[in-house]
Amino acid sequence: MTDFPFLIERETPRLRRYARALTRSGDRADDLVQETLLRAIAKYHLWQAGTDMRAWLFTIMHNQYVNMVRRAMREEATVDIEQMSASLVATTDPTASRQLRELERALGRLPGEQREVILLVGLEGMSYETAAHILSVPIGTVRSRLSRGRDALRRLMDLPASSHEGKAAMRERRALAV
Repeated sequence: MTDFPFLIERETPRLRRYARALTRSGDRADDLVQETLLRAIAKYHLWQAGTDMRAWLFTIMHNQYVNMVRRAMREEATVDIEQMSASLVATTDPTASRQLRELERALGRLPGEQREVILLVGLEGMSYETAAHILSVPIGTVRSRLSRGRDALRRLMDLPASSHEGKAAMRERRALAV
């Protein structure tokens, strides 16, 4: 257990950031990180030295989050969306602050599967392979969820379509004009 505490400590800020984005609540994020770290310590014997500690911890966090959501559904807990808002830190630039709030709201409106992939790949910068491992899904599923999630975010935030989609739409308009 020589490097184990150091490796966990090094990943804790990333765990906090991901938990905050997943739960959209500081208190719930702290609880999720704490549960993840406790579980990691309890399951230390399952970690294989030399493997990716970050992926292992994010897998534990993902499973803890899924359990937390299922538990809440069983208990029929209601969530006040207004209470959950404003979890991102505002900047002094009102435009940036507004854009962050819009992004947070749009992320909150995405299906959980798409939001998880966008957060892992976009926010945490993980590879598709690592995200697929963490979420226990095929890499094609990660790509599909990421693509659908990005498209949904563009629509929710009234952003232009990606250049690939834009070119296809232009070709379609040209074909209709002929």
